[in-house]
Amino acid sequence: MNANLMQTPIDYLKGVGPTRADLLRKELGIHTYQDFINFFPNRYLDKTRFYKINELQQNSSEVQVTGKIINLKTVEQKNGKRLVAEFIDETGKMELVWFRGHKWIRENLKLNTPYVIFGKTNWFNGLFSMAHPELELLEEHEKSMRIVMQPVYPSTEKLSNKGITNRVLNKLMQQLFIETRGQFYDTLSEEIKEELNLISRADALFNIHFPKSQELLSNAQFRLKFEELFYIQLQLLIKNMLQKQRIKGFVFDQIGNNFTEFYKEHLPFQLTGAQKRVIREIRSDLGSGAQMNRLLQGDVGSGKTIVALMSMLIALDNGFQACLMAPTEILSVQHYNGLFDLCKELNTSIFLLTGSTKASKRREIHKKLENGEIDILIGTHALLEDKVKFENLGLAIIDEQHRFGVEQRSKLWKKNHLPPHILVMTATPIPRTLAMSLYGDLDISVIDELPPGRQSIKTVHRYDSNRLKVFRFIKDEIAKGRQIYIVYPLIQESATMDYKDLMDGYESIVREFPMPEFQISILHGQMKPVDKEFEMQRFVRRETQIMVATTVIEVGVDVPNASVMIVESAERFGLSQLHQLRGRVGRGAEQSYCILMTGHKLSADAKTRLQTMVGTNDGFEIAEVDLNLRGPGDLMGTQQSGILNLKIADIVKDNLILKTARDYAKKLLTEDPELKLEKNKMIRYTYAQLGKHKNIWNYIS
Repeated sequence: MNANLMQTPIDYLKGVGPTRADLLRKELGIHTYQDFINFFPNRYLDKTRFYKINELQQNSSEVQVTGKIINLKTVEQKNGKRLVAEFIDETGKMELVWFRGHKWIRENLKLNTPYVIFGKTNWFNGLFSMAHPELELLEEHEKSMRIVMQPVYPSTEKLSNKGITNRVLNKLMQQLFIETRGQFYDTLSEEIKEELNLISRADALFNIHFPKSQELLSNAQFRLKFEELFYIQLQLLIKNMLQKQRIKGFVFDQIGNNFTEFYKEHLPFQLTGAQKRVIREIRSDLGSGAQMNRLLQGDVGSGKTIVALMSMLIALDNGFQACLMAPTEILSVQHYNGLFDLCKELNTSIFLLTGSTKASKRREIHKKLENGEIDILIGTHALLEDKVKFENLGLAIIDEQHRFGVEQRSKLWKKNHLPPHILVMTATPIPRTLAMSLYGDLDISVIDELPPGRQSIKTVHRYDSNRLKVFRFIKDEIAKGRQIYIVYPLIQESATMDYKDLMDGYESIVREFPMPEFQISILHGQMKPVDKEFEMQRFVRRETQIMVATTVIEVGVDVPNASVMIVESAERFGLSQLHQLRGRVGRGAEQSYCILMTGHKLSADAKTRLQTMVGTNDGFEIAEVDLNLRGPGDLMGTQQSGILNLKIADIVKDNLILKTARDYAKKLLTEDPELKLEKNKMIRYTYAQLGKHKNIWNYIS
């Protein structure tokens, strides 16, 4: 089919016209024929099955029943009247209800005559009822030619109010198939279609809009989901391939004194097998001549920092500078202290630059950085300022990268004549399915082993009514010389309410743990950075035993002596947040605990989250549950979700199709990297079209 026809503005489809076209553009993002053909139903009314009244289930689904109306009555109610019909079949009875249009219905209904009714059932007082059912005489129903699986399209209130109902959308879709004669070119090779037993694209599009049976609908859905995910994976893999070919990187071929001396003499503990494997992968990238773009995933406490440092030492050994950028001041200060401590025996200059660095210190850093007197610079967004110029930046490490936008990251590239190698680190485990779609153009390394001697954190869920027992437990732990975190939720919209919750909690804890026997720190977002740092340092120096805080401490606070994490109103936290908070303890050799406090009223999702936390310490398992609960867009935050604007596939439910699509895309590019072979002609053509018309499938981001 002529691809240009598919770019025809939707205004020209018979039955649309300028007013409707404007609504379709604004409300549904439909600009062209191509957009409309890819506007898929989100459900179907299954009219293949007729239910008996005694087979109906109390799940308020849409059903089709055959029977007779034997009685009609009007019932008075608070605001007006309702018309109620008694409807029976050979197995039982139910009620049909109308709240409006009584006169017309009374005049047109035939008693004791077989009807087919269709609608949503409700269960009330031991009886099923159906409000405003679709009604058709059985005799008429049997004569008419109908679609048994009726598509229901996504819609908006505005469209319904302007008369663009589901029926209208259905008619317009039929018109589109008439005008295009349903001739859609195929986008996949014959080889892929045969191997996966896929129906043609034309058949798939027809059966997604007008399915004749459940089986044909399933075949159409599989074909279109595979195609959508296949082109996403192809795009990501080609991007990765081109990046490696085009974007040259500095070649770090030396492993010199910094790395060797640190590894042999100053390494504070034995590296795990996983850490060694990841360092090997990074070394191989750094020596390849292409720019490294690697994502390092490691659960809380798995030892990513040491891997980051050893990667930076390779850059230093090759005469380059390195930087590490973290999302918060607290985290960057902590990275600085940790790395400074690890490097104190080496001849390395490490500096810290954050928003609160004094002007005189800033000027000194800017000067030394350009002269090459600074080897490693650690900091927050402050590293991205135009004044920050490196002599030769060779490696940029970005911690918790989902907190930085793409534009911010690209600013780092521009500080050099060649882009630095990039290592992105995250302690938020990303499920494999999501990583394949979001970071398919990055190489992924995983540290899936905890350092030896680490004990698993014991997690329990306690209700507010058990609070006194929890306080007793805290006193016992403090008596053993341990420290405690007590964390309150933070909801952006209501900073004042959160502050009140925190202060109320703080006061009740002060009453329970009075001075001078106990010392308590407090930490929240409304404090000045210098005050936060003061409180943090008191806790680090063990001058206070309890730290009462909001989620300011979620990322990266490291106090090995803290052994108990208490999360207040734990039902208000997401799973990944709970997992991050739990990771603040268990950093020493002692047994650590995480206590999740909640009220008795819990939603089903909250119960699932709490059960998951109690049941496992595995971040990847937790991330999978989180993905299923929240969906991909929410999980990654808005900056990342652009690529997931999928038309038909769902990367959670369709993760097996996603894996298959990625395998086929990889296989294709291994065999034919430039898509030159005759058999891949349609794939090459489709890929080129995707680049040209970015609105074909909105996932080219």
